[in-house]
Amino acid sequence: MFRKVLIANRGEIAVRIIRACREMGIRTAAVYSEADRDAMHVRLADEAVCIGPASPKDSYLRMEQIIGTALALKAEAIHPGFGFLSENAEFARMCGQYGIQFVGPSPELIDKMGNKSEAKRTMKAAGIPVVPGTDFPVYEEEEALAKAKEIGFPIMIKASAGGGGKGMRLAWEEQEFPAKFREAQQEAENAFADHAMYLERYIQFPRHIEVQIMADRQGNVIHLGERDCSIQRRHQKMIEESPCAFITGETRRKLWETALKASHAVGYENAGTLEFLLDQSGEFFFMEMNTRIQVEHPVSELVSGVDLIREQLRVAAGLPLSVKQEDIRFRGHAVECRINAEEPLHNFMPCPGMIKKMHLPGGNGIRMDTAIYPGYQIPPYYDSMIVKVIAYDSDRDGAVRKMISTLGELEIEGVATNRDFLYDVVNHPDFKSGRFHTGFIEENYPM
Repeated sequence: MFRKVLIANRGEIAVRIIRACREMGIRTAAVYSEADRDAMHVRLADEAVCIGPASPKDSYLRMEQIIGTALALKAEAIHPGFGFLSENAEFARMCGQYGIQFVGPSPELIDKMGNKSEAKRTMKAAGIPVVPGTDFPVYEEEEALAKAKEIGFPIMIKASAGGGGKGMRLAWEEQEFPAKFREAQQEAENAFADHAMYLERYIQFPRHIEVQIMADRQGNVIHLGERDCSIQRRHQKMIEESPCAFITGETRRKLWETALKASHAVGYENAGTLEFLLDQSGEFFFMEMNTRIQVEHPVSELVSGVDLIREQLRVAAGLPLSVKQEDIRFRGHAVECRINAEEPLHNFMPCPGMIKKMHLPGGNGIRMDTAIYPGYQIPPYYDSMIVKVIAYDSDRDGAVRKMISTLGELEIEGVATNRDFLYDVVNHPDFKSGRFHTGFIEENYPM
């Protein structure tokens, strides 16, 4: 096992990784920007090094600086968390060139599956159902429009190197396509330094279902069940849960089998997530694969009993998975709400500032993943998520009731948050009954 791991990230995921390393007896090194000098992950790590100014491109995206820091501190591995460099094949390749283990799949797999156009071609060749769309990236507006006409409207425009809802636009008809394409491509360039785009037919009123997998170098692959991530706003997930309580046992079994088949087809290694769109008839299509740990991984951990960060580190060190599929017994139901520092009544505008006072509820079945504390100054340069609230109970009704109680008790003063908005969503009769899809927020909360 590694003696020291550098965490190339910030916020709650950096804290989550540091805690897992502590439990495994691994020393940790943190990197931070000037804006994060007082961040929780800096306080908790055994060592911490400032790598640049506040802007991500000058700090958390500086590959040479991060690798140089890892070498100077004699870290044997780098865990990228999610976002930033977590799906950057060049960064994973550079780690290998300098003898540092990247905690994630190989750069070749990131290229193959992280690039959405390549992933779709690979899945199609493996016999996995995919959403109709382009087989190769498109770069020029005219070419993209021609392809869109072939596929048929409405069209979803997506960044090939994207994730987290960035670089995505929906064009309902031909007339609005050019402007939407330019917007999405510019956002992709700003977020990922990559303007390659791909197109796919927009499936109306789908559920967004994903399957968490873990694979080691010995060829063992397991799944940790499925998650329902249908409650989204502008393609950004807001509430996730596991399992999906509204699919048949047969559909669930097929989703699991498809995810395992896809993972074996590419020789996958480490943590990954296969994302599917499920239409109203119950048919599902592969959408994309995230070649990293997900924000919503806690719900899978709670229902499966498997610590995904620990497994990631084991696999990266060359060890086999600590569990086999037959060892996993799925129990109960988990729901996660993402608390963001933002103003829902002002188009969810980010609301940085100082945390003056906070109360994070606890109790049986309640988990809080966060990096904030009283007196912490939330910087304006990064993602606005500040707390993940996870509620677990024996069934969905119990988990939802527990989430309602927890959100009602949660207090964060000094900045505006989306707590009240999420409280309203989980109390909505359609959410409670399961009558929702990816357009639920837009339909019920037009803003």
